Amino acid sequence: MNKRLQKRHARQVARANERVKLSEPDVRTQEQLAAAREESRAVASRRTVPRAPYATRLPHRAIGAAKADVVS
Repeated sequence: MNKRLQKRHARQVARANERVKLSEPDVRTQEQLAAAREESRAVASRRTVPRAPYATRLPHRAIGAAKADVVS
């Protein structure tokens, strides 16, 4: 029985190794890498900008009044 489990395990490992996908090497130049880093920094700075005033949530009463205006 132990031998059977070893064979099964070997088959499973062989199948798993067939499915492994290796990542491709990064072939960008130093200038391209620097530009990509700079671009990603610009995206990160947008997160620190405060929201616009219209993006804030309305109080519960204002939402109910807005719904009443739409229904009537």
